[in-house]
Amino acid sequence: MTRVPQTDPSIPNAAGGKEGKDPSRGLIALAVVSTLIASTCCVLPLVLVLVGITGAWMVNLTALQPYTPIFTVMAIAALIWAGYLIFLKPAKACSTLDGAACGTTRRATKWIFWGCALFIAALLSFPLFAPYFY
Repeated sequence: MTRVPQTDPSIPNAAGGKEGKDPSRGLIALAVVSTLIASTCCVLPLVLVLVGITGAWMVNLTALQPYTPIFTVMAIAALIWAGYLIFLKPAKACSTLDGAACGTTRRATKWIFWGCALFIAALLSFPLFAPYFY
């Protein structure tokens, strides 16, 4: 049985970055969260009504409406930055013994990006279609 040396994540790998750090996933999460906050004035009340949760307290959900443009710009900027890191920036050198794992992870990250991008596009375009539902 051979012993495989463990790599220290604080030591930069051959590509110059730190292993185990993927900022694109954090940026995608930031884009999704800021899109959800940006669309609380429109999407959340409709979803709650469709589920059967109603009440006068739902008027308070419009308190975040003045901040909608800020969260929208934040979501789009995070999505563009994540897209740059995923598609345009060269992939880091894989330091694992199984080189196929890096390709699989990168492919899964691309699928997650496209799924979240479609979700974000649907949420950000919802105010255009919201009058048809009410």
